Amino acid sequence: MKLKTPKSIAKRFKVTKRGKVLIRKGGQDHFNARESGNVTRGKRRDVLLSDHHAGNVKKLLPWN
Repeated sequence: MKLKTPKSIAKRFKVTKRGKVLIRKGGQDHFNARESGNVTRGKRRDVLLSDHHAGNVKKLLPWN
């Protein structure tokens, strides 16, 4: 049987060329006007996932 990638995982994580896993910061959708500019700018960047959790994500993304 064919091995399928869970699309919910594929949309949330990105594996770089060197094998690091990036994740988008949460809480960007609304209620951002009350936050400081530093917080808003910080949410625009992707964050490096820890090695502990990155291994679990890589198992679910077999072709990345």
